[in-house]
Amino acid sequence: MNLEPHQIEIIGYCAAFLTTVAFLPQAIRSWRTKDLSGISLGMYSLFTAGVGLWLIYGLIIEKWPLIMANALTFALALSILLLKLRHTSPHQK
Repeated sequence: MNLEPHQIEIIGYCAAFLTTVAFLPQAIRSWRTKDLSGISLGMYSLFTAGVGLWLIYGLIIEKWPLIMANALTFALALSILLLKLRHTSPHQK
């Protein structure tokens, strides 16, 4: 496949947009209902850490699709994780 650099960037921005926007419904539902019983604390902890590392990686290599998508996804995932921690009783953690 022989793509121009700007075409590769467009693919990156589209992927970044779609994967980030995919988190909005869960984040909005979590904020509104405070019901996080279906959210795995372990999974969201690992996922949030992974997205944070992707953000750092994007900053290091200076790739804006990675930076923008992972900054927003990190904020959304972290907000869900914090809600989970706040609204889960100690014996459920």
